[in-house]
Amino acid sequence: MRAMKAIERADVVLIVLNAEEGIIEQDKHIAGYAHDAGRAAIFVVNKWDAVEKDDKTLQQFTRKIRDHFQFMSYAPIVFVSALTKQRLHRILPLVDQVAEQHAMRVQTHVLNDLINDAVTFNQPPGDKGKRLKINYATQVSVKPPTFVLFVNEPELMHFSYQRYLDNKIREAFGFEGTPIRIFTRRKSQDD
Repeated sequence: MRAMKAIERADVVLIVLNAEEGIIEQDKHIAGYAHDAGRAAIFVVNKWDAVEKDDKTLQQFTRKIRDHFQFMSYAPIVFVSALTKQRLHRILPLVDQVAEQHAMRVQTHVLNDLINDAVTFNQPPGDKGKRLKINYATQVSVKPPTFVLFVNEPELMHFSYQRYLDNKIREAFGFEGTPIRIFTRRKSQDD
């Protein structure tokens, strides 16, 4: 409960994983809560000094984190040791960087240029002779960055195309460490 209350007050959540124990169910629960709450996040793998390592250990542990937390592929990972103070100095600069990304705003014309390029490269889905048309996009808030796409038929937006647009936005602007939200709305006659 204390972790949940702390997440509600936070902009950036450090999800501390114990390298000796590995990933436990509570880690997944807390990470899911942070993601759903729209908080920026960093995975901090502690007790890295206590793990027996070879040249593949870091990549294997990283892959394990990415497999268990697929919904948080945006979150950076840092391996530390609180006991030996190994790499602890990397945490606060990373928190600052992620907090900046979490609060970043994209200008509407730049966002629309990106969306138009993405649509040109990969056409939106269609169904029964109708095709999704994205008229324009705008960022409506930060913390987390939230975008609204004004479209002809919101129900034509498939989750895979939304993920494609999410990836294009991340490629162009970063948003490392932060979830982003994309919503579709029907373009009104007045727009």
